[in-house]
Order: sequence, then C-alpha cells, then structure tokens
Amino acid sequence: MSRARQFRDLLQRSGLIIAPGAYDCITARSIAQAGFSAVYMTGAGTAATLGYPDYGLLTMSEMADNAGRIAAAVDVPVIADADTGYGNELNATRTVREYERRGVAGLHIEDQDFPKKCGHLDNKVVVPLDAYLAKIKAAVAAKRDRDFLIIARTDSRAALGFDEAVRRANAALAAGADMAFVEAPQTLEEVAAVPRLVNGPCLLNVVWRGKTPEVSFDDAERMGYRLAIVPGMLFKAVIGVCDATLSELRRTGRHPVPMQSMTVREAFRRVGADEWDAVSDRFGAAARSVEAAE
Repeated sequence: MSRARQFRDLLQRSGLIIAPGAYDCITARSIAQAGFSAVYMTGAGTAATLGYPDYGLLTMSEMADNAGRIAAAVDVPVIADADTGYGNELNATRTVREYERRGVAGLHIEDQDFPKKCGHLDNKVVVPLDAYLAKIKAAVAAKRDRDFLIIARTDSRAALGFDEAVRRANAALAAGADMAFVEAPQTLEEVAAVPRLVNGPCLLNVVWRGKTPEVSFDDAERMGYRLAIVPGMLFKAVIGVCDATLSELRRTGRHPVPMQSMTVREAFRRVGADEWDAVSDRFGAAARSVEAAE
C-alpha cells in the first residue's frame, strides 16, 4: 500500500487527523513515535534548517529532497508544503512528480505571488484566480498515483477578503483538488464558516500567535475539519530548548541535564539503531564467527 493510499484510508475514517510539523528526520520520528498517524513537513522549518526565513528562498529540489528524507524515516504518511509549486503550471507539474517520486503522500500548492512568505505574515500578494487554477489543474493531471493528495491552499483572505478565499477554495476543488486549505482566517466565526461554505474536505493550519484565533482540536473536528497541521510547534520548541540549555551551560560551566535524560544508547534507539543492529546480527555474525575461527 502506498503512503498516499494509507492517508486516503485515514481520511475515510471519522475524526480529525492531526499532523504535527517536522523539519527533519529527528522531529518526524518523534511525531510518529508519539503515536500521531501523519506527519506534516513544514516549509518554514525546512527553510530554517538551511538558514533562511520563510520568504520563498528555497528551491523545489531542496524542499522535495527534505520531504523525501522525512518520508523515508517514518512509517506514517507525510503531507508536505510545496509553496507555490515553484512557478507556473509547468513547474507545478514537475513539483508533483518529484514529491510523489520521493514517497510523499500529498502536498499543498498556494496562490501567492513572488516573493511568497509565511501565511501568517503581512503584505502577502496573490496571483489571479485563472493562474492559480491552471497550476491546480496541472498538479492534478501530473499525479501518477491517483491516491496522491493535492491540497489547494489560498492565501487570499488577507489581500482580497474572506468571501474571495472561499470562492477560490471552491474553484480549486472544482478544478480537481482533493482538499482545501484556506490560510489564516481571522476570526472564530471565519474558522467555523470554512468547512460549512467550502464544498470539500478542509485543512486547518494551527499557528501559535498567528493570524488565526486559537481553536482546540475537538472544536475543529466539530466544525468539520478533516486535517489539522501544527507546522511551527517543534521548530519553535527546539529554539526555546536550545536557548535555555546554552544559557545554562554558560552559567554553570557544566553539561546541563537534558530535558529527556536519556543515555547515548537510548538516543540512538530513537533514530533506528535497533533496526540496524538487527541487520548486523543477521548478516554480520556469521562472518565474524568465520574470522574468529581462522
């Protein structure tokens, strides 16, 4: 079963899928080990790992490669940020093919113009609806696995208003997208209205102190959302832990006690040591026995 099919099966069940954001294999494994059924590859976190803010500075291949590493590290489906599709309908076509080839279950493409930026920053600009729909149609046609999920994101709420955001979401679904992602609704009333007004499954982006008011996952499920992503949670948490740990190191002159006081072996187990040890035990033990006998 492909990861895309696995994710489709999750969507067919009742309930909200919660996909915390990962920016590398460590955070992806942590999400899966914590029992979440899906991982979201955050574009902002991916940009940060390469030393950039979320200003559209990464290339498609950099994003796709990171998505592929994350998808290979976990046994649960990965949904990934694909920004604007990195150009027009031609670029969107290649983007889908590259992400799909790397084992990702789905991606989202947005209607921002260049330079794009995080959806919860100011001064975003969107492309005309026709140009956006051309990319969505091309992305849908580019799929080789019919289960691969195309999520249509619109950032038009900020620039053009809530009604236009809903119109664009519905137009994208009519053009073949599998799910709608109305970015940054600005009131609880708007958050609740999205699943009611949009004619298909909806994604909710949960960003701490972002443009969208805080909503519990239970409330989001009752509103009708099918997928909630939490992109910046681990990215920001890690920065906070690093700041506190480094401050303690300078203050005390000693190695701080980690928040998770794990041994070296325990740390390696979290990133797959048991799997690799099993390979060594299975195939290397006989060779070492022969060497010892000689």
